[in-house]
Amino acid sequence: MNIAIVGYGKMGKIVRREAIAAGHTIVDIVDPFICEDHIKKSVEEIDVERCDVVVDFSIPSVVMENIRFYAESGLSAVVGTTGWYDRLSEVRSLVENMNGSIVYSANFSLGVAAFIKAAEYFSQIMNKLANYDVAIEEIHHREKKDSPSGTALILENLILSNIERKKRAVHGNIDNARSDDLQVSSLRIGSYPGTHRILFDSLSDSIELTHSARDRSGFAIGAIKAASWIKGRKGLFTFSDFIDAFLGGDDEV
Repeated sequence: MNIAIVGYGKMGKIVRREAIAAGHTIVDIVDPFICEDHIKKSVEEIDVERCDVVVDFSIPSVVMENIRFYAESGLSAVVGTTGWYDRLSEVRSLVENMNGSIVYSANFSLGVAAFIKAAEYFSQIMNKLANYDVAIEEIHHREKKDSPSGTALILENLILSNIERKKRAVHGNIDNARSDDLQVSSLRIGSYPGTHRILFDSLSDSIELTHSARDRSGFAIGAIKAASWIKGRKGLFTFSDFIDAFLGGDDEV
């Protein structure tokens, strides 16, 4: 598979390493902030004829323009950049009208995908145990742009959908939290790769579901697997769609 990498920061470099290790070819690297001869400045410079899939870990300020280019150019794309989900309906219309091919997620880790599936099932159980309160905590490195993390927002929506006594989410530290509030806290420290924790607490005991990333390679490996899956498909997909196919025994995964 011929891959173009858009965004050559920490994640982009790991995607390149893991893609080459898996036997894929990197045909283009795009990053306007890196001044090296082999790195292109714009997605419009991608060799569309040679490229099978784009893996985008760029920045929120340019990702919408990138997505438009992928759709208009007929490029399949894996989008790991966050900060644009408030424009999801716009992207959906664009992809449908252009017959595009995009899979997106805040987190492409296969371990996180399994964690989210477990959290969905467990929250349905905890909906029946009204004596337990629930909260979300996430920790990431200081350079992370968004807060709460995209994965925390996925967990937030999941809990609000499954635990009826939680009516709204509140972000950050608050005083006198209401019992129907779902508190979501974020911490940014050092070079921490990422931890997400769901806490269930009662007077009698507490239960925690936790996923901790040791490094970023798990995100890159999942993104590359999603790239293999999205190649040749048409439509706008989430990583959850890919995981459902993976768990369902899709031969193309």
